[in-house]
Amino acid sequence: MFDTILIANRGEIAVRVIRTARRMGLATVAVHSDADAGAPHVRLADKAVRIGPAAAAESYLRADAIIEAALATGAGAIHPGYGFLSENPDFVEAVEAAGITFIGPDAPAIRAMGLKDAAKRLMEQAGVPVVPGYHGLEQDADLLSAEAARIGFPVLVKARAGGGGKGMRRVDRADDFAAALEGARREAQSAFGDPACLIEKYVQRPRHIEIQVFGDTHGNAVHLFERDCSLQRRHQKVIEEAPAPGMTDDMREAMGAAAVRAARAIAYRGAGTVEFIVDGSDGLRPDRFWFMEMNTRLQVEHPVTEAITGLDLVEWQIRIAAGEALPLAQEDISMRGHAMEARIYAENPAKGFLPAIGTLDCLEFPEGVRIDSGVRQGDVVTPNYDPMIAKLTAHGESRAAALGRLRTALRQTRICGLANNVAFLEKLVAEPDFKSGAMDTGLIERVLPSLLPPAEAPPLAYALAAMVLQDRFAAPADVAGPWGTLDGFRIFGTAVMPIRVEIDGRIVELRSEGGDGHYRILQEGASHTVDIVEHGPEPLVRIDGIARRFGWRRNGWTATLFIDGENFVATRPQPGLSEGPADGAGVILSPMPGTVRVVSAVPGQAVQRGAALIVVEAMKMEHTLTAPRDGIVEAVFVNVGDRADDGMVLLRLQEDDAA
Repeated sequence: MFDTILIANRGEIAVRVIRTARRMGLATVAVHSDADAGAPHVRLADKAVRIGPAAAAESYLRADAIIEAALATGAGAIHPGYGFLSENPDFVEAVEAAGITFIGPDAPAIRAMGLKDAAKRLMEQAGVPVVPGYHGLEQDADLLSAEAARIGFPVLVKARAGGGGKGMRRVDRADDFAAALEGARREAQSAFGDPACLIEKYVQRPRHIEIQVFGDTHGNAVHLFERDCSLQRRHQKVIEEAPAPGMTDDMREAMGAAAVRAARAIAYRGAGTVEFIVDGSDGLRPDRFWFMEMNTRLQVEHPVTEAITGLDLVEWQIRIAAGEALPLAQEDISMRGHAMEARIYAENPAKGFLPAIGTLDCLEFPEGVRIDSGVRQGDVVTPNYDPMIAKLTAHGESRAAALGRLRTALRQTRICGLANNVAFLEKLVAEPDFKSGAMDTGLIERVLPSLLPPAEAPPLAYALAAMVLQDRFAAPADVAGPWGTLDGFRIFGTAVMPIRVEIDGRIVELRSEGGDGHYRILQEGASHTVDIVEHGPEPLVRIDGIARRFGWRRNGWTATLFIDGENFVATRPQPGLSEGPADGAGVILSPMPGTVRVVSAVPGQAVQRGAALIVVEAMKMEHTLTAPRDGIVEAVFVNVGDRADDGMVLLRLQEDDAA
């Protein structure tokens, strides 16, 4: 057994590997970019090595720098985590050529599964069912269009390399195929350096169920049951669970056997995941699942498998890489209870889930659930890497128990300083079809409006924000007498304090009166009585006679409120500042930092509202920006390849009277 492991990754997976290695008595080496110099994985490791600037291409994707770091620190093995170089066979060969053990499959196995078209041909030979489609090598656009028509719409255009939903498009009509193919190719080239695509039949009510497999160098292979990953948005997993709702013994046995055949077909070693698309329109049936792809690495969602089996999958990876046999035979692996994992991201659901950047002014998680995170309170989420903040995993004796714990934990999570999807997730786990287990990969899109934030903050949010911004809920010990707050203290009479509160660009004038824990908030002709029962950041208050708890965190003139599963960011605008957002009806702004990939408009061109004009790529995902109204393009300020800053004006339409 080697005694030192270098983790060729960052964030929560690096932290997770370090913890297992430490428990096993192994030393660890972290690598980091300039942006991650103070990151948790760097602080946790026994040693840390800088490998380059912030850009992944100049740091975490530099195989030479990582191998050099391993040799310099005496690391006998490299764990790749997931993403970055984890499924790069050239990296595996370079690691082994340097005399270092790679904790994962060998290069031939990765190559066999790295291209989806070749992998599906191999699986057909191994007797694993595959989705009907075109998996050939020819990439002529007319040929692919003809194959799509032969398969029958709707079809799915998929990049043959990579994963994570990148380079994937659903096409419902022949007229839309050419544009979808072009977009998928462009995104695939950017993300994986390979624009080639395959075409598959789109299953109308699909479920995404995957099987965790392990193999060793002694000819053994087993599965560790299934995970249901059907809750997806833009083909990216949002919530995963194990076991799959509605799974039968016959179905589990058939899927597990197929996954093990897939692993044996490539003499697989280490942890891998065989992903299947399942037709769930008539329940789960052994003849209604098809191979999609195999991920030759540890998966993001592996904690749910660990929760139901009680096993440490990273420990298994390390032991297998050291030449040991699988710790357990198939008949000795069992599962207990149910587990669910929610992925918490820095993203804005109200703005199409655009990734968010900024400082984590507060980051607090409840007890009783597993938290995997690579950031801490005070860290900055940058546009350089995946915007995941944490994974929250709940385990219970039953699905209902796990779901209840997950929802409670999400409601108790406190994140402020940047947009995030916690409230979205909390609503999603309460959605009736998900609660009943009757979900498929299209569920989120069908119910999306009900999962988004309200169009306008309720009056209660303004009332509580007014009190928070006046320090009404601060614990008495934190308030230095009548001069410690802006509460309008008077020796005689009732205090009346005016205050302006802004939420989502809307400014409301309020007045609060009262004191000593008893207040009345006057707001646009209405009023609320607020009695403070308990002070603090999670106060118990009686509002209009009804007792409830809510959360608040304040940073200067900004406060984040957590009310009934929603969060609202309130500020106290200062006199003289603009009382509303600028009119942007005639401009297109970059929603975040990124690179301009497509410019399809020119000055003088007449456009209709909703027409696609510019495509910006950020965090390896493309975001199409459309015309905000009918009009004529007055000016285009960017070209393909230009860097676009957050809020930068990319295009302007002529004024309405000039159009």
